[in-house]
Amino acid sequence: MNPTSRRILHIAVPSIVSNITVPLLGLVDVTIVGHLGAASYIGAIAIGGMLFNMIYWIFGFLRMGTGGLTAQAYGRHDLQEVSDVLLRSLTLSTALALGLILLQYPIRLIAFACIDASPEIEALATRYFHICIWGAPATLGLYGFIGWFIGMQNSRFPMFIALTQNIVNIAGSLFFVFVLKMKVEGVALGTLIAQYAGLLMAAGMYLTYYKPLRKYLRFRNLLERTALRRFFQVNRDIFLRTLCLVAVTVFFTSRGAAYGDVILAVNTLLMQLFTLFSYIMDGFAYAGEALTGKNIGARNTTELRQTVRHLFGWGIGLSVAFTLLYAIGGKGFLGLLTNDTTVIEASGAYFYWVLAIPLAGFTAFLLDGICIGATATGLMLRSMAVASVSFFALYFGFEHTGGNHALWLAFIVYLALRGILQAVWGRHLLTGTGIR
Repeated sequence: MNPTSRRILHIAVPSIVSNITVPLLGLVDVTIVGHLGAASYIGAIAIGGMLFNMIYWIFGFLRMGTGGLTAQAYGRHDLQEVSDVLLRSLTLSTALALGLILLQYPIRLIAFACIDASPEIEALATRYFHICIWGAPATLGLYGFIGWFIGMQNSRFPMFIALTQNIVNIAGSLFFVFVLKMKVEGVALGTLIAQYAGLLMAAGMYLTYYKPLRKYLRFRNLLERTALRRFFQVNRDIFLRTLCLVAVTVFFTSRGAAYGDVILAVNTLLMQLFTLFSYIMDGFAYAGEALTGKNIGARNTTELRQTVRHLFGWGIGLSVAFTLLYAIGGKGFLGLLTNDTTVIEASGAYFYWVLAIPLAGFTAFLLDGICIGATATGLMLRSMAVASVSFFALYFGFEHTGGNHALWLAFIVYLALRGILQAVWGRHLLTGTGIR
């Protein structure tokens, strides 16, 4: 295999494994409470899990911004900046986590005011929330460590951490629920312990395997003006870009619900096929992030072009493969997710939209990674903003004639437009002429 492809896969494959383990944490919790004999327990975990997913998703800039800045410093062999980026990220994540803990009561009140749940489910979900919120320092701190590891071209450590978290979560939740006879509180404690186990493991790996870098940890560098301004600019752009992404995602789900339970179920199942594809492509985006940042930091134009070319080679190949896979076995996969024949039959009218997702969306995934590695976050934000406005404009323009088809059309165009705009506006990155 070509050396560039080997480097890509060296980062992409462990990242894909890590991505796939993410939904397992929530799946384990739902499975455990599913054996407690009341549907309210499942509802409480579902609502609590959804709420934390949304909160932590918004703070995903901690991982992405840290990864891009670290990769560039790594490429320059600037060990002082490599250490400074980690310290800034961990300091910011701690401050944000403390803010979440201090504001947990208003956050919970606002969240449940927007959720239509029965009093019993709300009471159980409240218990789950007020336990799991104490995991915010661990989760946000882990974002910083994971971004830093990826920037250091090491995606194996995040994979080991993700696998360990799942094992600890399963063992802890089973112990608290079935041995100590706790219910929702037991599942919450299992999740909480798994979060801190992941953070401790990340810190241990850093202290053990990056021991020579410890001498570069200097707190006085935290407030170095130029570096601090760049750090916050990168993270600000990614944060605003994430808000756009959340707005589109939440709107897609809520508008699907407005068309009735069957359409909501259809959209939810079809989006699982998008999610599966995204887990794979995100792995290659992480590889693009790490290698692009490294090459830009090293000012290696030739290797940057090779990396971009091979990334798109993998992207095209995987997109064609997923399109064929969904065309041949996609409906069978839906049958594994539900035995409701009404939902499966109704999905047939919308299934061709799913076939468009891989080829329409792979460019956006890859260029997100490349832009993060290049810290071209303003470009990411602009393309996301235009694509998001186009999503809402298309939907409301065709809503009365297209209904749920208008929703899917807007989503596909939104995916494609993100990639097209980044490719056009960021062509200097793709050719290497953006390296200064």
